[in-house]
Amino acid sequence: MKAMIFAAGLGTRLAPLTNNKPKALVEVNGKPMLQIQIEKLIESGFNYIVINVHHFSTQIIDFINNSKFEAEIVISDESKLLLNTGGGLKNVQKHFVKGDTILLHNVDIFSDIDLNEFYKYHLTSENILTMAVKHRQSSNYLLFDKTNRLCGWKSYKTGSEIIAIPMQTYNELAFSGIYFFNYEIFNKIEKEGCFPIIPELLEIAKNNRIGAWIHDENFILDLGKPEAIVECEKFLNK
Repeated sequence: MKAMIFAAGLGTRLAPLTNNKPKALVEVNGKPMLQIQIEKLIESGFNYIVINVHHFSTQIIDFINNSKFEAEIVISDESKLLLNTGGGLKNVQKHFVKGDTILLHNVDIFSDIDLNEFYKYHLTSENILTMAVKHRQSSNYLLFDKTNRLCGWKSYKTGSEIIAIPMQTYNELAFSGIYFFNYEIFNKIEKEGCFPIIPELLEIAKNNRIGAWIHDENFILDLGKPEAIVECEKFLNK
C-alpha cells in the first residue's frame, strides 16, 4: 500500500512554533505530527510513503534519516520552489507506477478515520478519486450531487465558486484533507509548476467520476493553529 504525505507547507498559522522548525515537526502530545501520521499509515498497512518538503526541509530529511520507520520513505524535495497542492502532487508521479492506488494525507490533519475502511470503499467504487468529507462548519465547501459525485466548490468567505457539473441543488461537504486516487489521475493533471489541486480536480470531474466518502462519525482536526493542537492533546489524553 502506497501513500503521500503533504508536509511542505509554511505553517504560518502555527507561528511562532514554526519560526525555527517546519510545521511537520511541531509536536502534538510529545510527538511530531509527521511521526503521528507515518505511524498511523504503517499501522494501517502502508509500506511505501512519499513526503514532500520545503520549509526547513533539511530538518525533516534528518528526522526521517534518524528514525527507524518500518516503511520505505521517499523525499520529494521542493526546497527551491513550493509547488502548492497540485504541483506537489504532480511532482511525485515519478515515484509511483501505473496501476497504483495511492493515499494522499495532509500532515496537519488528525483524525480517527479507519484508513483501511476508506481504502476498501474507494476500491469498490467507480471513482477515479475519492475524497474524505464531512458535514461540518467551514468557510469552503465541496459540492456533490445525490450520488456523491463531485460537482463543484464554493467559498462562503470570498463568495467565489467553481462549478464543473451544473445541478439545481448540491450537498455541501467540508474536505478533510485526505483522499485515495488511482494513478491515472497524474496523467489527467495538465498543469505544471505551482498550482492548487482543487480547480484541477474539478476540471477532471467533468469527464471522470470523483466521489465522496462521508465520515460524519469520525473525529477530525486541522492542526494548523496552536489552539487546535491543544484540543487534539485533550482528545488524545482522554
